[in-house]
Parts: sequence; structure tokens; C-alpha cells
Amino acid sequence: MNIQASSRPGVVILAANYPVARTIERLESLLKANGVMIFARIDFSGDAGRAGLHMRPEQMLIFGNPKGGTPLMQAVPTVGLDLPLKALVWEDAEGRTWLAYNDPKYIVQRHAVESSLSINLAGVIPLLERAVAQ
Repeated sequence: MNIQASSRPGVVILAANYPVARTIERLESLLKANGVMIFARIDFSGDAGRAGLHMRPEQMLIFGNPKGGTPLMQAVPTVGLDLPLKALVWEDAEGRTWLAYNDPKYIVQRHAVESSLSINLAGVIPLLERAVAQ
């Protein structure tokens, strides 16, 4: 798996083997098949185009599972700033596709939640990794 180093604390960036739209479709399908709710799909580049602006392909999927996230928000309500989880997929200037997400350990640390609760969010990581892999 190709992971790009990120200077942004808590951000994990994965190289994707598919274009933006296909990567998002793969991720959405994997999440749904595993009982994860899809709350929204945002097409930033499509919205930019409708506003008369050009932007390389970039989309975000917002997803989660209330059984996983609710205990964290019950413990520390500010966790809701980072939940539901999000995956951002974009094309860079060289035409490569990338997927980024907030590391669940970072979310737990950022909000000073009991570290054992990071497992509630970590279950989607293999799905994120599968979405970008061949």
C-alpha cells in the first residue's frame, strides 16, 4: 500500500489505483456492504463547475455507524466535530488519485477520549485501504 507522508497531524493519505469517481464508488459499496451508513457524497469539483470554476476531480464521502460513534460523543461531545467520518478523494496535478482520512487514534487523542474507544472507529480502515487497492 502506498501511503504518502502527511505533515498534517492525524491525516492519513493513501495512493489510489482508480480515478476519483471510481474510488468513491468502490468505497461507498464496501461501506454499505459492511453496514456502514452513508450520510453524504459531496462532489466538490462538480459544484465548482456549476459555479463556473475549474477544479480537478475531488469528492468526499461522509459515513459512519451510530453504534460506533455515539459512545465517543457520549464520553466527549466535541468528538462530534470529527464525526461522522469522512474520506476525501482527489486528483493531483500529475493525474494521480489520493484518498485521505482522519486517523481514528488522532480523533480520540484530539478530544481526550478513552483510548480504548478508538477501536469503535478503526473498523473502517481496512475498507478505506481496499477501496484504493487493486
